[in-house]
Amino acid sequence: MFNPSRLTAARKRHGWTLTKLAEETGISTKSLSTYENGHQEPTDQIVGLLAQKLGLAPAFLLSEEMEEIPIQAVSFRALSKMTARTRDRGLASGRIAILINDWIESRFRLPKSDLPTLSSRSPEGAAEELRVRWGLGIGPVGNLVHLLESHGVRVYTLAHNNQDLDAFCLNWHGTPFVFLGCGKSPERSRFDAAHELGHLILHGEEKEPQGASAELEANRFAAAFLMPSSGVFAQNLRNATADRILAAKKRWGVAAMALAHRANELGLMTEWCYRAACVDLSRMGYRRGEPGGLAVHESSQLLTKVLQQLRGSGSGIYEIAQDLGLAVDEVQSYLFGLTPTLLDGGGRSSSTERPRLTLVQ
Repeated sequence: MFNPSRLTAARKRHGWTLTKLAEETGISTKSLSTYENGHQEPTDQIVGLLAQKLGLAPAFLLSEEMEEIPIQAVSFRALSKMTARTRDRGLASGRIAILINDWIESRFRLPKSDLPTLSSRSPEGAAEELRVRWGLGIGPVGNLVHLLESHGVRVYTLAHNNQDLDAFCLNWHGTPFVFLGCGKSPERSRFDAAHELGHLILHGEEKEPQGASAELEANRFAAAFLMPSSGVFAQNLRNATADRILAAKKRWGVAAMALAHRANELGLMTEWCYRAACVDLSRMGYRRGEPGGLAVHESSQLLTKVLQQLRGSGSGIYEIAQDLGLAVDEVQSYLFGLTPTLLDGGGRSSSTERPRLTLVQ
C-alpha cells in the first residue's frame, strides 16, 4: 500500500515544497497534502507519476513506514540560521542513507559500535583518552574514515544537492552515523569527520548536540584528536611563519589554518605571530581552500568491500537500488568519494550467506 511518510521523505530529499511538487506533477497541492497526511490514497497511475518526477521506482512509495530523524538528535551547525528547506533536505538525505545501511546490514555483519561516552571530560581530555583507548599514540591519524568504521561508525556522504551542509552525525537506534559533505578539501573533510566524532563522544543522550557551546566543544575535540598537543609541541612551531605551518601541516593531514589555530591555542604563537601567519596564509589562498593539499578524499574500506563482494556475486549498486526503489545514481551519491568506481552487474545473488567484513586500521 501507498506509504505517506515515504512521499514526504522523497519530496524533502529534493528540497521541494508541496507547491514545487505540484508544479512538477500537475497535481494540486490540496491533493498532495491529503496524500502526505494519509487522508486519501493515490491511484496507481498517480503513484507512478509521483515516483517518476521524484526519480524513484514506485516500489519506494509502496514500502514500509519510514521513521523520521528527529531534529534534536542531529548535530546541525548554525541550526538557528538554517532554512527549514535545507534542514529537511539534509534529514531526508540522511534517512535514505540509513535505508541503504539497513540493506547492507541485513546481508553483512558489520563492526559493532564501541564508542565511549566521555561527556564528563573536557574536549582536550576526551581526545587524549580516546587516542589512548584506540592505541593511536601521539602521531598522526591515518585514514579517519577507516578508523571510524572499524569502531562501528557508519560513514556516508550527503547526497549531491546538499552543498550548503558541511556534515552532521546522529545515533540511530544505537548505531552512530556520520554524514560528510562533498564540497570541501580532503583536509577539511577530515576535520569535519573528527568534529562529528567529537559530538558522538562528548554529547550523549543527556546532551543535545546543538548550539554554539556544543559546536565549540566539537571543534576543540577535533583539533586535539587530529593534532595532539605532545605531537605538535615536538614539531617546534613556536612563533611559526606561514611557510613552517605549510611544511608541518602535511604531517597531520589538516588544513593550514587549522594547524595555525592549534599552535596558537597551545601557546606556541603570540597573537601577533598568529595573525601575521593567518594573513599570509589567506593571501596564498588557504582561507577558502587548500592549494597543493591532499589529492583525494579519504575512502571507505567497509563500503568498498561490500561493493566488491556484491559485484563478485553478479550484482552491486544496481541490486541495492532495485531493492530499495532508488535510482542507481541516487545510491551512488551517498558513496561519492568513499569508494572506487565499480561497474555494476544486473544479476542478483541467491546466496543467503552473510559474509564477515574485517576492517584493518
